[in-house]
Amino acid sequence: MSNNQASSAASEPLSAATFARFAREVAKFPADQNASAVMACLSIVQQEQGWVSSGAESEIATYLGMAPMAVHEVTTFYNMYNQQPVGRFKLNVCTNLPCQLRHGQQALEHLCSKLGVAVGGTTADGLFTVQPCECLGACADAPVMLVNDRQMVSFMSNDRLDELVDVLKAQAQ
Repeated sequence: MSNNQASSAASEPLSAATFARFAREVAKFPADQNASAVMACLSIVQQEQGWVSSGAESEIATYLGMAPMAVHEVTTFYNMYNQQPVGRFKLNVCTNLPCQLRHGQQALEHLCSKLGVAVGGTTADGLFTVQPCECLGACADAPVMLVNDRQMVSFMSNDRLDELVDVLKAQAQ
Protein backbone atom coordinates (compact mmCIF):
# COMPACT_ATOMS: atom_id res chain seq x y z
CA MET A 1 0.00 0.00 0.00
CA SER A 2 1.46 3.39 -0.93
CA ASN A 3 2.12 5.97 1.72
CA ASN A 4 -0.92 8.02 0.73
CA GLN A 5 -3.46 5.29 0.15
CA ALA A 6 -6.23 5.10 2.66
CA SER A 7 -5.53 2.50 5.27
CA SER A 8 -7.87 0.97 7.77
CA ALA A 9 -8.99 3.24 10.56
CA ALA A 10 -7.40 0.92 13.13
CA SER A 11 -4.01 2.04 14.34
CA GLU A 12 -1.12 -0.21 13.39
CA PRO A 13 1.58 -0.61 16.03
CA LEU A 14 4.84 1.03 15.06
CA SER A 15 7.52 -1.36 13.81
CA ALA A 16 11.12 -1.79 14.87
CA ALA A 17 12.11 -0.23 11.54
CA THR A 18 10.02 2.83 12.40
CA PHE A 19 11.71 3.17 15.76
CA ALA A 20 15.10 2.84 14.07
CA ARG A 21 14.15 5.77 11.83
CA PHE A 22 13.05 7.71 14.93
CA ALA A 23 16.46 7.03 16.52
CA ARG A 24 18.26 8.50 13.50
CA GLU A 25 16.18 11.66 13.81
CA VAL A 26 16.61 11.96 17.58
CA ALA A 27 20.39 11.59 17.16
CA LYS A 28 20.45 14.89 15.26
CA PHE A 29 19.61 16.82 18.44
CA PRO A 30 21.30 17.28 21.83
CA ALA A 31 20.57 14.41 24.23
CA ASP A 32 18.15 16.48 26.32
CA GLN A 33 16.18 17.73 23.30
CA ASN A 34 14.38 14.59 22.07
CA ALA A 35 11.16 16.56 21.60
CA SER A 36 12.85 18.45 18.77
CA ALA A 37 12.37 15.34 16.62
CA VAL A 38 8.58 15.26 17.02
CA MET A 39 7.80 16.61 13.54
CA ALA A 40 10.23 14.19 11.91
CA CYS A 41 8.70 11.28 13.82
CA LEU A 42 5.18 12.32 12.80
CA SER A 43 6.32 12.52 9.18
CA ILE A 44 7.85 9.05 9.38
CA VAL A 45 4.61 7.57 10.69
CA GLN A 46 2.63 9.30 7.98
CA GLN A 47 5.01 8.07 5.26
CA GLU A 48 4.65 4.52 6.50
CA GLN A 49 0.96 4.42 7.43
CA GLY A 50 -0.58 7.22 5.37
CA TRP A 51 -1.90 9.02 8.44
CA VAL A 52 -1.14 9.67 12.12
CA SER A 53 -3.47 7.88 14.51
CA SER A 54 -3.90 8.74 18.18
CA GLY A 55 -2.16 5.44 18.95
CA ALA A 56 0.86 6.48 16.88
CA GLU A 57 0.88 9.86 18.63
CA SER A 58 1.01 8.03 21.98
CA GLU A 59 3.88 5.82 20.85
CA ILE A 60 5.80 8.87 19.62
CA ALA A 61 5.15 10.65 22.91
CA THR A 62 6.46 7.70 24.89
CA TYR A 63 9.52 7.35 22.66
CA LEU A 64 10.40 11.05 22.87
CA GLY A 65 9.51 11.43 26.57
CA MET A 66 6.75 13.95 25.82
CA ALA A 67 3.20 14.34 27.03
CA PRO A 68 0.80 12.74 24.53
CA MET A 69 -1.10 16.05 24.34
CA ALA A 70 2.09 17.85 23.27
CA VAL A 71 2.44 15.48 20.30
CA HIS A 72 -1.26 15.84 19.50
CA GLU A 73 -0.89 19.63 19.52
CA VAL A 74 1.78 19.39 16.82
CA THR A 75 -0.30 16.95 14.76
CA THR A 76 -3.35 19.19 14.85
CA PHE A 77 -1.48 22.47 14.31
CA TYR A 78 -0.01 21.51 10.94
CA ASN A 79 -2.34 20.50 8.11
CA MET A 80 0.36 18.30 6.54
CA TYR A 81 -0.37 15.59 9.11
CA ASN A 82 -3.38 13.46 8.24
CA GLN A 83 -5.45 12.71 11.30
CA GLN A 84 -7.55 10.14 9.46
CA PRO A 85 -6.97 7.93 6.43
CA VAL A 86 -6.86 9.87 3.15
CA GLY A 87 -6.94 8.97 -0.51
CA ARG A 88 -3.92 8.09 -2.58
CA PHE A 89 -3.91 11.69 -3.82
CA LYS A 90 -4.51 14.36 -1.21
CA LEU A 91 -5.45 17.63 -2.89
CA ASN A 92 -5.11 20.67 -0.62
CA VAL A 93 -6.55 23.82 -2.16
CA CYS A 94 -5.51 27.14 -0.65
CA THR A 95 -8.53 29.09 0.48
CA ASN A 96 -6.79 31.98 2.26
CA LEU A 97 -7.75 35.50 1.22
CA PRO A 98 -5.33 36.04 -1.71
CA CYS A 99 -6.37 32.74 -3.27
CA GLN A 100 -10.01 33.47 -2.42
CA LEU A 101 -9.76 36.71 -4.37
CA ARG A 102 -8.49 34.72 -7.35
CA HIS A 103 -11.08 31.93 -7.20
CA GLY A 104 -9.54 29.55 -4.66
CA GLN A 105 -12.90 28.69 -3.13
CA GLN A 106 -14.34 28.06 -6.59
CA ALA A 107 -11.39 25.76 -7.35
CA LEU A 108 -12.12 23.79 -4.18
CA GLU A 109 -15.81 23.56 -5.04
CA HIS A 110 -15.05 22.55 -8.65
CA LEU A 111 -12.82 19.68 -7.48
CA CYS A 112 -15.41 18.49 -4.99
CA SER A 113 -18.12 18.61 -7.64
CA LYS A 114 -15.98 16.85 -10.25
CA LEU A 115 -14.99 14.09 -7.84
CA GLY A 116 -18.38 13.82 -6.13
CA VAL A 117 -17.14 14.46 -2.59
CA ALA A 118 -17.80 16.98 0.14
CA VAL A 119 -15.00 19.25 1.32
CA GLY A 120 -12.65 17.03 3.34
CA GLY A 121 -14.09 13.91 1.74
CA THR A 122 -12.48 10.98 0.00
CA THR A 123 -13.75 9.43 -3.22
CA ALA A 124 -15.37 5.99 -2.97
CA ASP A 125 -12.46 4.44 -4.89
CA GLY A 126 -9.99 5.81 -2.32
CA LEU A 127 -8.07 7.81 -4.92
CA PHE A 128 -8.73 11.41 -3.93
CA THR A 129 -9.20 13.41 -0.75
CA VAL A 130 -10.00 17.10 -1.27
CA GLN A 131 -9.29 19.58 1.52
CA PRO A 132 -8.98 23.32 1.99
CA CYS A 133 -5.68 24.51 3.39
CA GLU A 134 -4.00 27.61 4.69
CA CYS A 135 -1.58 29.80 2.77
CA LEU A 136 0.91 27.93 0.60
CA GLY A 137 3.06 31.03 0.08
CA ALA A 138 2.46 31.41 -3.65
CA CYS A 139 -0.19 34.12 -3.63
CA ALA A 140 0.89 35.54 -7.00
CA ASP A 141 0.15 32.16 -8.59
CA ALA A 142 -3.36 31.82 -7.13
CA PRO A 143 -5.30 29.73 -7.00
CA VAL A 144 -2.73 27.21 -5.83
CA MET A 145 -2.91 23.73 -4.40
CA LEU A 146 -0.64 21.07 -3.01
CA VAL A 147 -0.73 17.45 -4.15
CA ASN A 148 0.25 14.89 -1.49
CA ASP A 149 1.94 17.59 0.60
CA ARG A 150 4.81 17.69 -1.92
CA GLN A 151 3.90 19.09 -5.33
CA MET A 152 2.60 22.65 -5.66
CA VAL A 153 0.50 23.47 -8.69
CA SER A 154 -0.43 27.03 -9.66
CA PHE A 155 -2.99 29.00 -11.66
CA MET A 156 -5.56 26.22 -11.18
CA SER A 157 -8.42 27.09 -13.50
CA ASN A 158 -11.24 24.58 -13.87
CA ASP A 159 -9.60 23.25 -17.05
CA ARG A 160 -6.25 22.79 -15.28
CA LEU A 161 -7.98 21.09 -12.35
CA ASP A 162 -9.75 18.69 -14.71
CA GLU A 163 -6.45 17.93 -16.45
CA LEU A 164 -4.70 17.32 -13.11
CA VAL A 165 -7.39 14.87 -11.99
CA ASP A 166 -7.14 13.01 -15.31
CA VAL A 167 -3.34 12.77 -15.05
CA LEU A 168 -3.51 11.51 -11.47
CA LYS A 169 -6.17 8.94 -12.36
CA ALA A 170 -3.93 7.69 -15.19
CA GLN A 171 -0.98 7.43 -12.78
CA ALA A 172 -3.08 5.30 -10.44
CA GLN A 173 -3.74 2.62 -13.06
